Amino acid sequence: MKALIIGGGVAGPAAAMALQKAGIDSVIYEAHPAGAYGVGATMGLSTNGLAALQVLDAHRAVADAGFPCPRGVMWLGDGRRLGEDVPAPLPDGTTAVQLRRADLYAALHGHAAARGVPVEYGRRLVQVEHRGDRIVARFADGGEAVGDVLIGADGMRSATRRFVAPDGPRPRYCGIFGTNGFAHGLDLDSGYGTFHMVFGRRAFFGYVQREDGCVWWFVNVPAAREPMPAQLAAIPAEQWRQRLHGLLAVDVSPAARIVQATPPGYDWFAAHQMKAPKTWHRGRAVLIGDAAHVTSPSSGQGAAMAVEDAVELARCLRDLPVAQALPAYQRLREGRLRKVHAGARQVNRSKSATGPSRVLRDAMFPVLMKRFGGPQALSWLYDHRIDFDSKVEADAG
Repeated sequence: MKALIIGGGVAGPAAAMALQKAGIDSVIYEAHPAGAYGVGATMGLSTNGLAALQVLDAHRAVADAGFPCPRGVMWLGDGRRLGEDVPAPLPDGTTAVQLRRADLYAALHGHAAARGVPVEYGRRLVQVEHRGDRIVARFADGGEAVGDVLIGADGMRSATRRFVAPDGPRPRYCGIFGTNGFAHGLDLDSGYGTFHMVFGRRAFFGYVQREDGCVWWFVNVPAAREPMPAQLAAIPAEQWRQRLHGLLAVDVSPAARIVQATPPGYDWFAAHQMKAPKTWHRGRAVLIGDAAHVTSPSSGQGAAMAVEDAVELARCLRDLPVAQALPAYQRLREGRLRKVHAGARQVNRSKSATGPSRVLRDAMFPVLMKRFGGPQALSWLYDHRIDFDSKVEADAG
């Protein structure tokens, strides 16, 4: 069997390595003319994502590309502590990590290259068609590739999704936009490797300090209408820094100090989310990762879900004919993804709350956290493990 993987971000190399483990050959076709080395903001990777990478013998390389972040603490803007989140580490002691997306990309592509996975750059997908019991990918350069299955791993703006689910959901703005940065020279009593999440009066702020003292941070700013990139870029960086200071200085947290200690210069993004289509596959084509379902950054699960998708799809293609494997893959994944998306929507609403909604949030949050926020509240998410060697059964009927 030969798989055509469209997209070389996170899901693409993860799928290639998972397929190789299942005895299936693949080629990655990337639209950009070169690799995306050095591209992307900071991110977290939770223990469930690292466990999926462990199936591929790639988790240590990824963990070593970042730094341990085993604990998270949530706060309200008035200084009240809401609770903490301490996912259980993997058996070898690996905890959740913080890293740059570019370093995750480099680690995954390095592992895939070391295992002989071919990548072809400058291959932008423009058409998909079936040819008997094969599937054909046609590219903008006039070339084509023929395989037994086509895997759309080409992200939120997926070209593959236009073929698989032309009338399916589209990404929707979540009511928040944001940026991130790095601050030095601060004396914070916050604990190294502890991720602090502040649901502030005017904005949400997250930060974590490395052992070398560098503070990694990001901010989410509520906005009812999605700001356009040109609008954000038109505002001078120093003016943005003062705006952020005004948003954050009203809270009992070091957020304003952290922003002031960061050299001005911001890459802004608007947060989006997208439900999965009713059917994730069509013929011999299937979607994984953000091509199938976009969970906003608020979930902290985008990369983890992509890797889990890749591992489960490889199991299905190993054990079942394509016509049965693709529905089985969707069955294994869609319930979990719905739950992740629901959680992200709830967090987005909390982050984007303003005025009376924010006052109500601050009144209810402590009560809800006390009732529902115990140490096992997210065990379904973080403790998820995929038994790669277990056999996948076809769907009944």
